[in-house]
Amino acid sequence: MPYRAPISDYELLFRHVVGFDQIAATEKFADASEDVVSAILNEAGKMCEEVMAPLQRPGDLEPARLENGVLRTSPGYGDGWKAIAEGGWIGMSGNPEYGGMGLPMTLTTAVNEMMSAACLSLQLAPLMTQGQIEALEHHASDELKALYLPKMMAGEWSGTMNLTEPQAGSDVGALTSKAEPNGDGTYAVSGQKIYISWGDNDFAENICHLVLARLPGAVPGTKGISLFLVPKYLPDENGNPGVANDLKVVSLEHKMGLHGSPTCVMQYDGAKGWLVGKEHGGMAAMFTMMNNARLGVGGQGVGAAEGAYQHALAYALERKQGKTPSGTIIDHADVRRMLMSMRADTFAARAIMLANAAAIDMATATGDPEWVARAALLTPIGKAFGTETGMRVSETGVQVHGGMGFIEETGAAQYYRDVRVTAIYEGTNGIQAMDLVARKMMDGGEAAARLLDEIEDHAEKARATLPDLAGPVWEATESLRETTEWIVAQGDMNVRFAGAVPYLNAFARVLGAHFHLKAALAETDGPRFKLARFYINALLPEYAGLLVQAQNGADDVYALSAEELAA
Repeated sequence: MPYRAPISDYELLFRHVVGFDQIAATEKFADASEDVVSAILNEAGKMCEEVMAPLQRPGDLEPARLENGVLRTSPGYGDGWKAIAEGGWIGMSGNPEYGGMGLPMTLTTAVNEMMSAACLSLQLAPLMTQGQIEALEHHASDELKALYLPKMMAGEWSGTMNLTEPQAGSDVGALTSKAEPNGDGTYAVSGQKIYISWGDNDFAENICHLVLARLPGAVPGTKGISLFLVPKYLPDENGNPGVANDLKVVSLEHKMGLHGSPTCVMQYDGAKGWLVGKEHGGMAAMFTMMNNARLGVGGQGVGAAEGAYQHALAYALERKQGKTPSGTIIDHADVRRMLMSMRADTFAARAIMLANAAAIDMATATGDPEWVARAALLTPIGKAFGTETGMRVSETGVQVHGGMGFIEETGAAQYYRDVRVTAIYEGTNGIQAMDLVARKMMDGGEAAARLLDEIEDHAEKARATLPDLAGPVWEATESLRETTEWIVAQGDMNVRFAGAVPYLNAFARVLGAHFHLKAALAETDGPRFKLARFYINALLPEYAGLLVQAQNGADDVYALSAEELAA
């Protein structure tokens, strides 16, 4: 079964679950009518089905390669990028002043997820470019915006982010790349960066790198970091790619997955760059891009889950084994359990991701501090749960295939190999959980409490229609509230950190149940109701054990010394 874009899921989530009507009611997004949204979803879905999905396997089987310093992308990727660019999908949420559509991030997130399901390796290229567009919109000078943004939104030029160095991974403050003033307003950037997704390609006219580096005399740590825009080719007086800059791709990483996406080691040898934002303000500028990317990476996880689910479902409908009414494995109880779990979890993760995007849109449109706080709270949950769901569902997809899932020719394993890195890049899921229990609780848990109030109020009202589903959701939410209050009361951050991952997963389970309940109320006798009942009865109960883990403290985590762990 070829990939089919889940348009009906998005339309239901927009109408009944994540409150897209609030977004369309704002002045900023007044053009995002239901007809416009439906047309965009269908057009993007068609492109994903017909252009991108056929590139999924070729990218895995014929990876990007470096030949005499020239990067060659996988077969068909150039045409895929062209289709993405010509459709306007890169600049969907970009400022119309520079050629963007100015559409809500919620809609862009849905389109990005479809692209991820169709071909995750290629989708990573526009995602990186979108992140750079947002960083430049917020922090670049007017001159840089005028030159770079129209070309990036049109897909003529592509973008990357350069943070990581061999000695500086999650500890970004340990980076050593430097930038020396040239005396003309530009800087000479030198250093080596690793893990640079789409650090080069053969389909964009120019590749624009956002590079973190230190100015002379900068203080140690993150406070001494600045951000620079360093293009592969220096624009000439007409704004066209001119002479080559002093940078190169040293090598490509040999990876577990995402073979079609070149992950580059980049070398900068006095390359000319332009400051983005303020001196020593690089982290603030880069985090604009990273927060955009974290939402996008959560969507990559959901997209991989959708692709893996459809792949497994097609196999289960065809594979004959055992005595079942249909003669195929889809009628075996355990296969049904796996498929139902895959679909229910994917729906929950998609709803969380879109709710996160909706909060970002409302914060952008209104400036309301409560929407800003809601968006910040949901970002680590959406990123971590979306990618965990991608891994869990794609792994289950291999299991549905049985022995054939372990055979590469079926393509089942590719979804797992491709999605595995999403739990690592743009901030590991452990870091997301630590962020949730630390920075996102600096308000004393007020943003979390407001969200839990909404969930409980909705569940209370739903008791009249679906009491068997609403009751468990309310009870789970109250337990989550008690644990949240316990976490906020812990002054020792290591105690919070020790239980951060189970706490985040419990929060996601409760959010997923809330959104499933909303969907069930929209279709009280249809498939959405049946899927919600499965999620609430079979998957939601995991929250109880997770909350016990969350409050277990740090003593057991550190019970074995480093020597004892190695013994």
